[in-house]
Amino acid sequence: MADNYATSNPPALISQRIGDGPAVWSYKSVDVDSDVNASGYFDDGEALGMRVGDLVIVVDTATPKTSLHGVTAVDTTATTGFAAVA
Repeated sequence: MADNYATSNPPALISQRIGDGPAVWSYKSVDVDSDVNASGYFDDGEALGMRVGDLVIVVDTATPKTSLHGVTAVDTTATTGFAAVA
């Protein structure tokens, strides 16, 4: 599994939280969604402000393919859980 995430290409916040709702992020990369879905892929998720329940629209620019993912866990060193939303 490749982990090509670079902090120079972070996910972009496209919708802030309203009340208890999720934030929505967009992330474009040549990485396939299964790579992005790997635990710990975003190693700066907490610093970016990601929280459990946030949604991330992932665009694989090489395929092209778009998928929707949900943040399932965040800690001080990584977004440790990142599950595809079916």
